[in-house]
Amino acid sequence: MTVKRKASLCLLVVLFVLGVFSFAFPQKKKSSKDLPVTYRKWLEEEVVYIITPKEKEVILQLETDREREIFINAFWQQRDPDHLTPENEFKVEHYKRLAYANQFLGKEGPGAGWRSDMGRLYIILGAPQQIERYENLTEIYPVVIWFYDGMAKYNIPNSFYIMFFKPSGTGEYEIYSPVQDGPASLLIHYKGDSADYTTAYNQLLNVDPTIADASLSFLPEESGRILSPSIASEILVSNKIPSIPRESVKDTYAEKLLAYKDVVEVDYTANYIDNEYFAAVIHEKSGIAFVHYLIEPAKLTFIQFGDRFRANLEVNGKATDLAGNTIYQFDRTIPIDFSQEQVESVRPKLFSFQDLFPLIEGRYKLNILLKNTMSKEFTSVERDITIPHLSAPSLSRMVLANKIIPNSAYRGQNKPFLIGDTQLVPSPRNDFTPQDKLYVYFQLLGLDQDLRDGGVLEFTMSKEEQKISSTTKPLADYPDKANILEELSLAGLTSAYYRIKVSLLGRDQKEVLSELADFFISQRPVLPRPWVLSLPLPPTSDPLFANILGNQLLNNKDSGRAKTLLAEAYQRNPTTSQYALDYCRILMEDKEYQKIKEVAGPFLQTEKQFDFLLYLGQASQALGELAEAIARYKEYLAHFGANISVLNAVGDCYYQLGNWEEARIAWQRSLEISPKQEEVKKKLDSLKEKK
Repeated sequence: MTVKRKASLCLLVVLFVLGVFSFAFPQKKKSSKDLPVTYRKWLEEEVVYIITPKEKEVILQLETDREREIFINAFWQQRDPDHLTPENEFKVEHYKRLAYANQFLGKEGPGAGWRSDMGRLYIILGAPQQIERYENLTEIYPVVIWFYDGMAKYNIPNSFYIMFFKPSGTGEYEIYSPVQDGPASLLIHYKGDSADYTTAYNQLLNVDPTIADASLSFLPEESGRILSPSIASEILVSNKIPSIPRESVKDTYAEKLLAYKDVVEVDYTANYIDNEYFAAVIHEKSGIAFVHYLIEPAKLTFIQFGDRFRANLEVNGKATDLAGNTIYQFDRTIPIDFSQEQVESVRPKLFSFQDLFPLIEGRYKLNILLKNTMSKEFTSVERDITIPHLSAPSLSRMVLANKIIPNSAYRGQNKPFLIGDTQLVPSPRNDFTPQDKLYVYFQLLGLDQDLRDGGVLEFTMSKEEQKISSTTKPLADYPDKANILEELSLAGLTSAYYRIKVSLLGRDQKEVLSELADFFISQRPVLPRPWVLSLPLPPTSDPLFANILGNQLLNNKDSGRAKTLLAEAYQRNPTTSQYALDYCRILMEDKEYQKIKEVAGPFLQTEKQFDFLLYLGQASQALGELAEAIARYKEYLAHFGANISVLNAVGDCYYQLGNWEEARIAWQRSLEISPKQEEVKKKLDSLKEKK
């Protein structure tokens, strides 16, 4: 590299620092040298110019060849322009370009063609529309100019030149930079100041006008209009062109593949779908906090079976505390079976899955996994969520709705974004048109009587920190002081991003509480709105919720409150096996063995009997009813198969009854399954003395 090129690189560094363009990569955790040879070649040679930093980071973290193959399959799927055709047109074209570069380009240098500047540009851009060669002129070093047209589809100038030259007259062609090299570097016998662009340009003009113009700018529209090297051309070759293969790919799938490779089945991992989502915590009048959420995947695929079109959604949700302990986990299965007419009616629309669940107070990591088992596609949501302890006045997060449905047919039930008898229709994008109404919903909780009687709500809209409007309304004017729903007009507002602020003012007009939310007004007269799929839940009075919250409290090590709620759920519906099982769980912790027998006993005459055998066996053993315990344990083993802890318990019961031979048989069977049980070995040794 010449001194001039090194000096010019300093200018590039300055441009990077100033933010003219940037090309930052995240720090990688592992080196490509750690990969097996096949995958190292794929990463360092085959896709080096088209892989995104995030994709590279992910493949370096994968542990097995199987995972890497799944990733590579997903990598190409994300770039397939037409999933309905049998071949991946992008992949085919990419390998054609790679083969051409290796066969015909970079021959003057020691490396493979893909490594050369020409090879790199060819792989990214494809074949130029026109090539001009100036390789035997006495006045200039060898020059080759490529011309591209019709490139606006990549969000770059539609037409431009790329010039390559041999700085010393021999060796490999290098890409020419108007800023780094300048027109003087093309002239063999130039004796003047290299920064005197006009003189050097005029000398090139005498050689060839095309070379002269390209020496200052690669952009035809700048030809003859500038007198110094084009910064726009520099940005084009140094930033915009290298970014083309990366900017056209949504690489979120790579993160999800890494996060869920051990959770979802193999045939899902390459089929991650982006989504938009929204979640809000809303307290019901009983005091129970519900997490209302919606997920709008980028698509919902239906599979045709005869004249029916089907999708099958599986929803797996999990809330873990900050220590990683699972506090609540739930599953939903929603089969969808549509006719041709129904599919056609929803196909052009967005799809919104909406749901809700109760959650005890605390701070959580929420994870929602939504799978379509028909198409083997999945999407997911990961976010932090807090269920506040309502010990002080609070103003909840706002829900902005573009529509409300009063007197909902689902009133009295629990349904996502149903407040009393009013159904809110929010969007995860908070997008509106000037013709829409803006419905603002939030909760005011824990207010003292003075605020309830004398408080004032202020609604302020702003755009770019400039206040547009402000309205106030006494809190006393709202029939429900806890659930506030206000309608605001958007008429006259232009397309832009806006912010709304809700403030609760005291009698002295000082702000007590406030909350902000952003929204967007579109230029489009009508916005696409989704069709919604949701599953209503029973009223809050249903014992289902006492059971769910009781289990959450038990998982949170709050046994006292957990027992109260689990007992309530069971007592209100003692024939529901799940409520009885969960109640037995807490009774076992509290060693209430006789109560366990009372709760579980009636189920021995039902199809659910096997679910209670372990509890009944453990309770009977603890009460000294050893023969009954053995009978329950053996029923359990006959139904569920060998179980180490149950076999050991059978051995213990026989031992206490003095039946050494049966004890030996049970413990020996346990050791056959798991030989590394030193305590069981000691018990067997003790039987030898009994003999």
